[in-house]
Amino acid sequence: DLGVVKNATKEAMVNLEISEGKATVKVYTTGEYSSATVTLSAKGKIYIHEVVDLSPEKSFEKQVAVSTDLADEELSLVVKDKRSRILVDYNPEPPVLKPIPDPAKPALDPKEISSIEQLYLTALHLEQYRHATYSPVDYYQEALTREPDDVRCNNGLGLWLMRRGQFAKAEPLFRTAIKTLTQRNPNPYDGESLFNLGLCLRYQGKTDEAFDKFYKATWNAAWQDAAYFNLAQLASMKNDLDEALDTINHSLIRNWHNHKARHLKVSILRRLGKSQDALNLIDESLQIDSFNFGVLFEKYLITGNTSVLENLKHMMRGYIHNYIEFSLDYALAGMFEEADAFLKLGFEDPENVYPMGYYFLGWYASQSGNDTKALEYLQKAATMKPDYCFPNRLEEILALQTAMQLNPADAKAPFYLGNFWYGARQYPEAISCWEKSKDLDDSFPTVHRNLSLAYYNKTNEPNRALFELEKAFNLDTSDSRILMELDQLYKKLQYPYAKRLTILERYPDCVDYRDDVYLERATLYNQLGEYKKALDLIMNRKFHPWEGGEGKVTGQYIYSLIGLTKKALKSGQFDEAISFLKATETYPHNLGEGKLFGAQENDVNYWMGCAYEGKGDLDTARRYWEKASAGLSEPSAAMFYNDQQPDKIFYQGLALLKLGRKNEAFGRFNKLKDYGEKHIFDKVKIDYFAVSLPDLLIWDEDLNRRNEQHCHYLMGLGYLGLKQFDRAKQEFEKVLSMDINNQGAQIHLEMTM
Repeated sequence: DLGVVKNATKEAMVNLEISEGKATVKVYTTGEYSSATVTLSAKGKIYIHEVVDLSPEKSFEKQVAVSTDLADEELSLVVKDKRSRILVDYNPEPPVLKPIPDPAKPALDPKEISSIEQLYLTALHLEQYRHATYSPVDYYQEALTREPDDVRCNNGLGLWLMRRGQFAKAEPLFRTAIKTLTQRNPNPYDGESLFNLGLCLRYQGKTDEAFDKFYKATWNAAWQDAAYFNLAQLASMKNDLDEALDTINHSLIRNWHNHKARHLKVSILRRLGKSQDALNLIDESLQIDSFNFGVLFEKYLITGNTSVLENLKHMMRGYIHNYIEFSLDYALAGMFEEADAFLKLGFEDPENVYPMGYYFLGWYASQSGNDTKALEYLQKAATMKPDYCFPNRLEEILALQTAMQLNPADAKAPFYLGNFWYGARQYPEAISCWEKSKDLDDSFPTVHRNLSLAYYNKTNEPNRALFELEKAFNLDTSDSRILMELDQLYKKLQYPYAKRLTILERYPDCVDYRDDVYLERATLYNQLGEYKKALDLIMNRKFHPWEGGEGKVTGQYIYSLIGLTKKALKSGQFDEAISFLKATETYPHNLGEGKLFGAQENDVNYWMGCAYEGKGDLDTARRYWEKASAGLSEPSAAMFYNDQQPDKIFYQGLALLKLGRKNEAFGRFNKLKDYGEKHIFDKVKIDYFAVSLPDLLIWDEDLNRRNEQHCHYLMGLGYLGLKQFDRAKQEFEKVLSMDINNQGAQIHLEMTM
């Protein structure tokens, strides 16, 4: 039971646990509170009343006996500071039977939503929720199809586009929203669209019109501090310092703790020669936030005190993105010299700088009118290591576009800009930039790799994707990530097992570097029927869990053991078969994954029964077949690794046949066949609440095609159980024609022979 903090500035929390006549009190604070009091009482009786010093390093814990006839809700726990102000108090709630909340509901498809209001709210939720597969754009566009002038949907879609760098596309949407808002009232009740249009115009360099829109946005109180802040930046950029000071003061009236506004005001005061006023504001600002790096730099500029500068650098930890962020605050207010100087503080090694550092310096120089200096910086930027450079700020678009104009020979600028566009889901722009980068420098592996992903996943060009990825790997055969992706692409393109294995074994260091590639090698041995080699590979490695790899290692472990079991059964080595199956009871630690509770092991139990049958121990065999016959018997889509797999139902049927329960067995087989026939033409999409898929999806999956394979597989299992071997063979061959890597179809096809 966690106490509720009464005031967010009182940084304390309590825990009260009551059990068998004893109460345990725990108190924790995130600040220092000397001589605080902790009191636990009930019905006028004090059980705990202690004066203690509390801090993050020193919490409080005590257990006391309490009357057993007390109800929990009669206890009261209070923590006060030395001035008797309550930091936190807590009374357990009486037990109340509350209704179970309704389950969350998935979003409907846009066309299924009847009102524009709900379309807007759904889009807004998807943006806030950052849903991975549903796009808010679909909902905004559906609403605008029905009502083109809707204010909120025009503004929402415009904002979505602006945040992704599509300023020209966003602008008319904001203008439409404003036109609707001002049809009857020139001063609208909500200034958001005006403010957003102002920002959109700023990013396009239309500063005079942006200035007007920001001023208009100040009519609405909710947008005053942000609008005045932008007005102050624009006035500062024009060197109209009196206007800048007036507007930044208006901004601070609305938001006194805006640290960016405080920094801007300090810099304006410094430029106006009001150094003492600036220093006073600096001291006041640092009392509110000692990590206001901007005002610390201003203190250095005003005083020249190098110890201030060293303290600033120490606090910023050499993190280049901190320096970029605060340098942008200067640049957006037209203080390019300060932006340049601040950003360079982050260049601990000028020859090894995050590339955007130099690109921003080039942009700052260009904005100040010094194209010669800008070109020098931009040429330097092009030589920096491209590792982990993923632009994500809107200003980075402007800096990189400037680089492409002033230094057209630079292949890295369009590459980085392509990274931004792809991350922003602006795929045509990303492909265009990467293709330009490739044309300028064909020797950079990563641009080929990125183009491969885009060609396969976004333009449906698998052959171009393969060409680019093979080119990427040939340029750097030490890159295990690209080898993994290339092997997965070969897998998608139905390359034979032996050919894939030959390629992997050509690069042993890359294979050994990654769990997933190493496992693919073991899997290929399983698919080639070399189960002992597969098992040896698996057992000779310590695997580590990875997202999208759940159940993969353990699956191949079991696959190899069952493969060995079946070979042993054929040769009459029943004890050996049993030993293989016993090894599935507990997963070895090196697999990196334990057995799920309630794991379905119908196949293991079935084959175990067969092994004991071979030994002549029919009682033990029947016990295992009884186990194998139990479990969920309704087929499903089986999209996730812990879903009921259809072959488990098939082995239930085989076990039931062994037990002489033919009707039940045929019931299982017919369920598999009927499910496949009924659902083969279903249109499938990822569930709204899905948080994980059974694969690391590098290459997009056609879910409808996958469902079709699944249904053919189920029909094959059903026909196999019903001993209609020709029909079963046809179904399994159909599955393998669509995906030769379907291990289930592969092993069960062998059972039709």
